[in-house]
Formats: sequence, structure tokens, C-alpha cells
Amino acid sequence: MRGLTLGKFAPLHKGHQLMIETALSEVAELQIIIYDSPEQTNVPLSVRSAWLRKLYPQAHVIEAWHGPTAIGNTPEIQQLHEDYVIKQLGISNISHFYSSEFYGVHMSQALGAINRQVDATRSQVPISATKIRSDPYRYREFLHPLVYRDLIMKVVLLGAPSTGKTTLTAALAERFNTQWMPEYGREYWEQHQSNRRLTPQQLVEIAEGHLVREEQRLLESNQYLFVDTNALTTYHFGLSYHGMVEPRLAQLADQAQQRYDLVLVCDTDIPYDDTWDRSGEVHRTIFQKQLLAELHQRRQPYYLIQGTLEQRITQVQSLVQRHQLFQNLLANPS
Repeated sequence: MRGLTLGKFAPLHKGHQLMIETALSEVAELQIIIYDSPEQTNVPLSVRSAWLRKLYPQAHVIEAWHGPTAIGNTPEIQQLHEDYVIKQLGISNISHFYSSEFYGVHMSQALGAINRQVDATRSQVPISATKIRSDPYRYREFLHPLVYRDLIMKVVLLGAPSTGKTTLTAALAERFNTQWMPEYGREYWEQHQSNRRLTPQQLVEIAEGHLVREEQRLLESNQYLFVDTNALTTYHFGLSYHGMVEPRLAQLADQAQQRYDLVLVCDTDIPYDDTWDRSGEVHRTIFQKQLLAELHQRRQPYYLIQGTLEQRITQVQSLVQRHQLFQNLLANPS
């Protein structure tokens, strides 16, 4: 038996998963057609299809980049979708068509397949993608962690010690009613430092531990996650103190370059807070220059955040409010 289902999966939710898992339990082969649908979601087709492939590697996922966008139950729209699936995509020899929508009737007839409706009344999983898009945080219980994490904008704050990163990160989380990720390295350092130093391997443990905690915070976040430093900072501490880093830390620093949606650098325009665990204002200046040079070398776009705490909050608010996840920031320059 050979099954077929289709949809936008914008986003993929537990109702979709119930349908897919039911199909996988009933047929020997399952094909899933996923439509582009930029008119309904900013999440790229490639991201949504990756959810399906990671969760259901046994299914064959077909990306419909040029599928019809018309929605409705008229004969003309029905014919449009049937022609696309059968003629353009060449789908045939389907024994079961799976859906929970009205189009299951006409599509299964066109395919000569059994119309297999799964939870059409939404009694088992009382949710819809439309409702989730209206407030993903409120309905996050209906989303797999793999999906939900991709709906959160990750904003990382970098900068030398004593540039106000922690204060600003916490303030932003409060302002946006969301989570923030404290610098795990500070906690680790306080517990494990010896003569104010850590070994190269301990720096790897910091970077890996930070990521684990960050992933947990993502699942609790509301639209944004503000992160205090990342592996690039740990990488620079390694170079500063040891003149080298472990290959794993270098790898994590490279991965950090693609991980965040916005990179912010806190400037050194605030007074230096000379606490016992820091190395002095001169070191702050040098560290900041090295960090900026590294970002330039990596061609990493970033925004320099300056001024008082309230001025910095205002700058970040302006940035995130004009930046939509998965969209070109330059498309909204004002």
C-alpha cells in the first residue's frame, strides 16, 4: 500500500503528526507533499520540510515550490490542485490519501485512492495551524521542540567583560516578557577556576554546557531569546589565556556564526566595573578590539549598542521590531 498526504505544515503541529504517524502505521510507503505558501508563513519551505525529514525519515518528502496558492472548495480550485499533484508532480499508484480536510474527498477520488480522514473533527488534537500562527507561545504544547525552537528569534549579545551585556540581556527579557540565557561561563568559572584560570578543555565544557542550557531556554521563550555571550567569547578567552583553543571549541565558535538571528555588540562606552574576577580596563579595551576584529574577519554582521541602559534597550527594541524571523533585515530599513 502506498499513501499520500499534503499540506503547508505552517507550522507542523501535533495534529499533522497524528495524521502522518497514522499513515505510516497503515501503509508501506508514504509520500508527503509540502507547499511553499509564502503568503501564509515566513518560515521557508526548506525549514518546514526539514522538520518532516528529521522527524519522519522513513517518509518521502516532496517540496512543492511552484504549487497552486488558491484555497477553496470550488470545482476550478479542486481541478487546479488535482492537476498539479497528478500531472505536474507525477504522483500515481496511491492507495490511501490522508488528510483531515475537505479536500480529502476530491483528491482521493482523483487519485483513485481511499479517502482516509484522520481526526477531521479535531477531537483528538484540538488545534489548527492558523490558531498557532496567531500566538505560537500560547499554543506551544502542540508543537514539537524541533519546530518550536525554529520559531524563536535568537539574539546574542557580545562584548568584552564589563560592557553591560548581562544587565542589558536581563532587561530585554523583562521588556519583551520572555527568557534570557545567562553567561554559563561565569557560573562555571566561579565553581572550577584555579588561580583565576581554566584549562582549554574546561573552556570546551563551558561552550557545550552553554548550548545545552540555551536549547532549554528556547523552548520556554516567547518570540525572542536574548543570550548573554556565546562560544565565540569562550574562544577568545582561550586565545587570550592559552594562546590556543581545543579543536572542539573552535568548531563551536564557527557554528555560533550561523546560530543567531541578530548579533549585538555592547560598546565600551560605560564605566569599567573593576571587580575581583576581572583583569582590568586595559584588558577590556584589548578584548573588545580583538572581538570586533574577529567579527570582521568572519564577515559577521553585527550592531554596536551604545549609551545608557535605557538607550540601549531602545536601540535593541527598534532592531527586533523591524526584523522578522527568516526575512531580510534590509527589506525593512526604517
